[in-house]
Amino acid sequence: MKSKLSNHKSKNLMSRRKFISTTAVAAASISIVPRHVLGGAGYIPPSDKITIANIGCGTQGLREMTRLVENPEVQIVAVCDPNKFTTNYLDWSPFEIRDLIRTALQEPDWGANYQGIPGGRDIGQEFVEKYYGKNKPSGKYKGCKSYEDYRELLDKEKDIDAIKIMTPDHHHAHLAIAAMKKGKHVITHKPIANRMSEGRLAIDIARKSKVKTHLLAWSERPEYQFILKWINDGVIGTLKEIHNWSNRPVWEQWPVRPADTPPVPEGFNWDLWLGPVPDMPYHPHYTHNVFRGWYDFGGGSIADMGHYSLFPLFRTFGINTPPVSAKAYGTTHRYVDGNTYLWVENDVAFPLSCLIQLSFPAQQNLPAFDLYWYDGGMKPFIPEELKEDNRDMPDEGMMFVGDKGKILAGFRGDHPEIIPARLMAAYQGEKEVPEREPGRRPDLWVSAIKNNEESPGSFIYAGPVTETINLAAVALRAKKKVDYDSINMKITNDEAANKYLTREYRTGWEL
Repeated sequence: MKSKLSNHKSKNLMSRRKFISTTAVAAASISIVPRHVLGGAGYIPPSDKITIANIGCGTQGLREMTRLVENPEVQIVAVCDPNKFTTNYLDWSPFEIRDLIRTALQEPDWGANYQGIPGGRDIGQEFVEKYYGKNKPSGKYKGCKSYEDYRELLDKEKDIDAIKIMTPDHHHAHLAIAAMKKGKHVITHKPIANRMSEGRLAIDIARKSKVKTHLLAWSERPEYQFILKWINDGVIGTLKEIHNWSNRPVWEQWPVRPADTPPVPEGFNWDLWLGPVPDMPYHPHYTHNVFRGWYDFGGGSIADMGHYSLFPLFRTFGINTPPVSAKAYGTTHRYVDGNTYLWVENDVAFPLSCLIQLSFPAQQNLPAFDLYWYDGGMKPFIPEELKEDNRDMPDEGMMFVGDKGKILAGFRGDHPEIIPARLMAAYQGEKEVPEREPGRRPDLWVSAIKNNEESPGSFIYAGPVTETINLAAVALRAKKKVDYDSINMKITNDEAANKYLTREYRTGWEL
């Protein structure tokens, strides 16, 4: 069956689809040949593939590209990155990306000459063309364009269906908005934006443009439905608090900007990498996955990991109204000036660890409650229920606190249990979480685009979690409790804190 693509395509793309469809009808009037006879079982013709540009060829961009190329319903036709090629990327494994590429290409010696972790648009293009070339009689393929600037890509690649955003956070909203305005579907890594105003604008354009969008942090979590059933059954009484803690960050962070100014590496366009952020000297402490720790470029640990735990939780629990206030505490620093210890006045980077309290109003099916976020080794103290069982708190986790009890679970709600153990044993209801398909389902956004329907991870469902996570950053920077009016997108008790809802834009990058 011919796949149904979204109506929001460029004129060139519609012409291509129309031509293919017309040609197919004409051919059918002569003879009908089953598709599997032409291309083998499971064959998907080029006309039915979603053409996609992969923007961002760093560590996570390449890691996910090894799965993306294997999807027969997708064709990567372009890659983009301001970095041409380097081997100085940072990752949590020295060989994982290299080995994933080797496995995908079935080339056990790929990258043997690289010292360090390779990345950049040259690697992305090489990988895509090598992979697709495997299925060509010649063993070669030259159909993947390479770009330094995604604005040029969007201007020239008029026939692409969608873009996948794998850039640092400060580019996410700009890139998504530019693509949606050109009628392109958007798949993005978290967050949608690292500023409240940009996230709201991107979500609003997604709603109005009718293109299909997908935030990759969404995942199917039947555990949350299971926990909600326990709560509705009165297991913990009235819900009062939700606690969520992560052992992030896994990257280095500094409370001050670097003072030295090393030269920009050859092949790296620092000006493009900065994008909307005002000019500043290049430094490797800003780039690669270290960007996550800076207010300019990242969203901190809560943006890095909180989307994974909170986005599906919000959707399952029906948390559709953002918090009304936030208060945050973060790690402090000192430095030596002569013979005196002085405070580091940090307004440039997320703290090494923090505790954030976000207060939510009553939701349609939930009472008012507080959400607590912890990272950098911080977590709740051991509750009496775990002391009874002689247990410590896990390194990462989630806890639901009611006025009559508690539920403890893993970071994303996995393996939930009523605590203490005697109450779990005494509970007469269902205790086993239904099995789910492991991992994130990569076909969700594919089917959404082809069937012209919203994916469960659509931008239009991500407003509450986007505002929650960005408000947490505002509270960290304001260093005081902030009261938030979501309808007007305004901090009501501290006018100065409103500047953290947006950013100062470099000329030419305004939204």
